[in-house]
Amino acid sequence: MAEERKSIHGTWSSRWTFILAATGSAVGLGNIWKFPYMAGDNGGGAFVLVYLACIAVIGLPIMLGEIMIGRRGRSSPANTMKALAVEANTTPAWSLLGATGALAGLLILSFYSVAAGWALSYVFNGFQNITAESSTTSFNDLLSSPTSLIFWHTLFLSITVFVVARGILDGLEKWINTLMPMLFVIVLLLCLYATQSGAFIQGIIYLFQPDFSKITPEVMLEALGQAFFTLSLGMGAIMAYGAYMPANQNIGKTAISVAALDTGVALLAGIAIFPIVFANGLAASEGPGLVFVTLPIAFSSMPLGVFFGTLFFVLLSIAALSSSISLIEPGVAWLIESLKIKRITATLLLGFVAWFLGLFSALSFNLLSEFTIFGKNFFDATDFLTNQIMLPLGGIFIAIFVGWVMKKENVLEELDVEENFIFKFWYFSIRYISPVMVGCVFLYFFI
Repeated sequence: MAEERKSIHGTWSSRWTFILAATGSAVGLGNIWKFPYMAGDNGGGAFVLVYLACIAVIGLPIMLGEIMIGRRGRSSPANTMKALAVEANTTPAWSLLGATGALAGLLILSFYSVAAGWALSYVFNGFQNITAESSTTSFNDLLSSPTSLIFWHTLFLSITVFVVARGILDGLEKWINTLMPMLFVIVLLLCLYATQSGAFIQGIIYLFQPDFSKITPEVMLEALGQAFFTLSLGMGAIMAYGAYMPANQNIGKTAISVAALDTGVALLAGIAIFPIVFANGLAASEGPGLVFVTLPIAFSSMPLGVFFGTLFFVLLSIAALSSSISLIEPGVAWLIESLKIKRITATLLLGFVAWFLGLFSALSFNLLSEFTIFGKNFFDATDFLTNQIMLPLGGIFIAIFVGWVMKKENVLEELDVEENFIFKFWYFSIRYISPVMVGCVFLYFFI
């Protein structure tokens, strides 16, 4: 079936390009900014252990299913789900799954570009003569300035729109082939830098030695949300990229490669960050400020700190861009297919929507700080809505669709495998383990 359908948007030129594209979608602020501070807030190794379990048992099976859906449909997520629902002789209402995924991606992009703007601004920080007080003041000054936040938010989103508007081969593929190798090289350089910090072993122990007393349902929910966020599951990005996947590419091996690379970057980010934090006597549980308050202090006091501090925030910006282009792509693909408009028009339209919504996230730290939704500012509320609600729910329904709605023979055909032990294990996981585990943690949180 995969050979009979071709995406109107084009296809990736090679297997490796798809792996880089999907990894680029997965690797972002979630790996390099969010993962280390969440590990720090939730007991280090305990969080890492639960996170890895979520990736292996829940994330990987659903990722494989989402890629498969995308390639079989060869369209935007909404139109793919509609076509596959017809193929499975079920209700076309399943197209709502693709539509809500694309909506989640757009909502994430709206606040994601604000945080990415922080990283972009820190590329020009200078990292000289920084104290704990001045670092905190500097970050607070950034957050309290509507003009600065809107400027960096606008700049970052403009770069994203420029890349996506150029199309699959000239835009997404060309930039991904440049950005992702740069990202891997920079994160490895930072890890080598951390080995010379004087607290490398302490950082490794903190990151990988679990304290099981720290594992609570709340930690499990955080780890689950992080796994979905970092793998870009449930938001249509992986499904959209799967639509551009070459027909002869092995989906199983590709999904494993993407999950391994994504998880590897998250762990390497922790390996790079925590030794630097401990070497300077700083707290690992600094929350979001770990990267933007704590690390600049460390870079300021270390040899070659200006160079490596700048390099770190270049890495953060590259990772953010590689993800942001995948967040807008599902919606762009749908507009092109459904409204028959040009790619540049579709990209500009959705880019404007994301920019406008992002204004509320940017202003939630200053002018709109008193405005809250269930006790959270607009930035945190949007983050919670997407990462803790929409993405896990999207993952559950993707698992249900693949495991219970699609015909097994169509699944086998698209995966191009025999009904062997590995397939049976994956099929059992996506039918029972993944949706049940996500559902239990999800329900616990609300009950």
